[in-house]
Amino acid sequence: MPKRILQGVVTSNQNAQTVTVSVERRFTHPVLKKTIRKSKKYRAHDEKNAFNVGDMVRIQECAPKSKTKRWEVIAN
Repeated sequence: MPKRILQGVVTSNQNAQTVTVSVERRFTHPVLKKTIRKSKKYRAHDEKNAFNVGDMVRIQECAPKSKTKRWEVIAN
C-alpha cells in the first residue's frame, strides 16, 4: 500500500527534530452545498531541523518515531 503524502504549513518548530504541520482540506458540505475549510495538525520528524514556521512542506507516513510522531518531512 502506498504511503500517504500531505501538504501543509509549519506552525511550530520548538521541539528538537520535530515540526508541527497544519494541513487544510476543503470540501463541499453535503446538505448546505457550501465549501468548508477544515485543518488538522500533524507532528512530523525533521532530522536536520531545516524547516521554520511558515514554510510549506510535504509530509509522508512512516513507522512510529515516538508517541505522537507518525509522519516525516519530505525534502522539497
